[in-house]
Amino acid sequence: MKKNMNKVKITTAGQTKSEAKATSTPQNGKRKKRFKLAHNVIGAGFTSFFTDIATKMIYSVMPLYLLSIGTSTTTIALIEGFAESTASILKAASGFISDKIGKSKPFMVIGYGLAALVIPLYTFVSSPFQVLLIRFTERVGKGIRSAPRDSLISNSIKKKATGRSFGFQKMMDDSGAIIGPLIACIILYFLPGHYHLVFFLAIVPAIFGVLSVIFLIKEVHLKHLHEESFKSVGNFKKLSRKYYQFLLVIFIFSLGNSSDALLLVKAATTGIDSVYIPFIFMLFSTTSVVCAMPVGKLSDKLGRHNLMALGFLIYAISYFFFGRYCNILVFIPLFIFYGIYSALADVNQKSLVSDITTPETKGTGFGLYHATLGLTLLPASFIGGWLYDNVNNQVPFYFGALTAVTASILMFWFFRHGTSTPDVKKATKKKMLAQRQNRRAKKTAII
Repeated sequence: MKKNMNKVKITTAGQTKSEAKATSTPQNGKRKKRFKLAHNVIGAGFTSFFTDIATKMIYSVMPLYLLSIGTSTTTIALIEGFAESTASILKAASGFISDKIGKSKPFMVIGYGLAALVIPLYTFVSSPFQVLLIRFTERVGKGIRSAPRDSLISNSIKKKATGRSFGFQKMMDDSGAIIGPLIACIILYFLPGHYHLVFFLAIVPAIFGVLSVIFLIKEVHLKHLHEESFKSVGNFKKLSRKYYQFLLVIFIFSLGNSSDALLLVKAATTGIDSVYIPFIFMLFSTTSVVCAMPVGKLSDKLGRHNLMALGFLIYAISYFFFGRYCNILVFIPLFIFYGIYSALADVNQKSLVSDITTPETKGTGFGLYHATLGLTLLPASFIGGWLYDNVNNQVPFYFGALTAVTASILMFWFFRHGTSTPDVKKATKKKMLAQRQNRRAKKTAII
């Protein structure tokens, strides 16, 4: 009798374990799946990786090249600002149209393809105006691709994985931003002054970036969207109040966020050999890479607005000390600190846009976001460059610190009740409740 009872107990326990296993398997499966990245996220990551190798090879040395041919700091800042701003209207337009037709990949192919076509032309530049024309055309490519790319990523993932997915994209993007300046640094070390060779070799990773779009990205078809829904797609009234409050914050912050070329110019005034300037810029990108994924995970748990506000404060502190000092030993940790800001800002800004837009308005939402960043860069670059040349090399950084503090305060104010965090909390509570119920069922079965 005892043996039979033991058998029953064992059998029951075995059944309970099986049931528990069967119950937990799907959960574990989901848990594992949750930590996997969507195919399009990986594809977009590799595209950004190769493209950023190409662009940062050029970008990290272009201010030095322009200075070598007698270009003023104001002109250098305005080249970047004009190129970004005049192409920014395309960011809003491409996002709107991609929502309208329900496709994102064609815009990515055209955008990345255009950049790959014009990058080799940097090899033949000999004046600031030529740089401006090529830079403008290359930024047009970015304007075409940026919003549809972010929309495609957003529509390829679940909300709980938003921060992590954009964190991965940021990590891959900045990984390219490490390798690009490193290649430029090596070339200039062995062949000082051969800027055009750097520009020429940038075509290789640019081509790989286009191939990644073609072969690694799959179009996302939103089955739940009917034809009628597309009639009103892109209607700006459909975007929430929170979204426009977010745009206001971005606008204020961006007014003081002049081109990073100004940081490279300031670094050059410390007396450091121009060969090592790309290496300094690489420190910023390396820090951003290391922080991107952890920031993405924290974003999914703590809320985007908190980390964004923190990022603006870090930016303000960095810019204040960039203005206060002119010493390479101070600049090295500042560029690292600046990299932390970059990870906090980029990952959370895109994740927040994804959270506060609907699937049918994501392209429009990302388009307006990118357009705001780009259009604000022209006045920001002019203000920064003019203050640098006509007042002193400290004031533009103090101005940037002031706008960043203002943006941080507004971010806390507008989003003090949170954005994505409540959803995460609800999901966590449901999960804990399910686990408790499973444990109770297991105890009852054993008894």
